[in-house]
Amino acid sequence: MDLVFTIVLVITSALMILLVLLHKGRGGGMSDMFGGGVSSSLGGSSVAERNLDRLTVGIGIIWFATVIALGLLLAYQA
Repeated sequence: MDLVFTIVLVITSALMILLVLLHKGRGGGMSDMFGGGVSSSLGGSSVAERNLDRLTVGIGIIWFATVIALGLLLAYQA
């Protein structure tokens, strides 16, 4: 069971990295440092951006649940 949760954790971690990097920079943060400061004020209004937000939140919830489950499994293992 530990192996299954570990595999799910690795996959969701890689997906989270990819999805976060796909987001547009909102400005005022680290994205400005790397040239992402030229963004429009309409960020998040497109259908693709909203779907990307939903997918990121969904994968984040799965990632969080996997971390908790793996932690509990390892803590109460005999």
